[in-house]
Amino acid sequence: MTIDAGFFASVDPSTLLFTGVTTEDPLAGATELFLGNEFGEPDVNKFATLAAASHPVESLDGATHNERGISARYRDVMAPLGLGDELRAAFRVGGTTWGVICLHREDGPTGFDADDLAVLDRLGPHIAEGLRRSVLLDGANATGDVLDEPGVILLHPDLGIAAVTPAAERWMDEVADAWPRAGRLPLPVYVVAQRLLMLDKDAFPRVRLRDPAGRWVTLHASHLSDGSGIAVVVEPARPGDAVSTTLAAHGLTNREAEVAQLVLRGSSTRQIVDELHISAHTVQDHMKAVFAKTGVGSRRELVATLLGAPR
Repeated sequence: MTIDAGFFASVDPSTLLFTGVTTEDPLAGATELFLGNEFGEPDVNKFATLAAASHPVESLDGATHNERGISARYRDVMAPLGLGDELRAAFRVGGTTWGVICLHREDGPTGFDADDLAVLDRLGPHIAEGLRRSVLLDGANATGDVLDEPGVILLHPDLGIAAVTPAAERWMDEVADAWPRAGRLPLPVYVVAQRLLMLDKDAFPRVRLRDPAGRWVTLHASHLSDGSGIAVVVEPARPGDAVSTTLAAHGLTNREAEVAQLVLRGSSTRQIVDELHISAHTVQDHMKAVFAKTGVGSRRELVATLLGAPR
């Protein structure tokens, strides 16, 4: 398969917001336009659409029946850069999306064909599995606290920076080499703010990600009460904030994850039986699977592992 430009991102599986990005020229120079389209206006082949689709791989030509001009992304972003057809995929394993990709070819009559789609179809689950495992590896390699207090980034309605607290400024300096920028903002900050702009006023989008030291950080955005802009708060994740992501990263099934979540709440086997309407024997079978997948031998160790406490 030949390509002329590419975009790849890992995502928060709960929100599908980007947690890490790699992009090539000429796309790198159009990051804000690209993200504005992805999170701010309707179009074909959105990553969120592919993540929920029965078939998570599609080309622009396929989605538009070779009428590329139907797509605002093609008209406003790709065509001005000399790019034509694009091939997009959501990387899923076990029904959970861990990353997305967008491949491009120079503008012209030849787009991606069925063989190209088949390549991503075959590779997608393997890439997703690697991304899933990397979540656990990042945690194992954590080296220390990069952010030890909440920071606030105040943005104008056009997402220009209005003010930054010292904690947020230190954090942005520390992640400067880890993530690309959209204007002056680290890309995850821009993404969560852009996501807010396309939701209603009561929305509260958030994304969980690893910082360069491997620690969990939460970013969330909200409108200022006087309508003058947006506040993005970046803070150390609280115990339990990333549990759903960590459970998915360990490869738990939906039912196993439900049992594990109830254990974290302190539920007994009898309470889990009543809550999920399953037998005690079934609960024990699920617990054995949870212990095996997370590498622990008891409920106490499971709680310590998932909540980040010392065993």
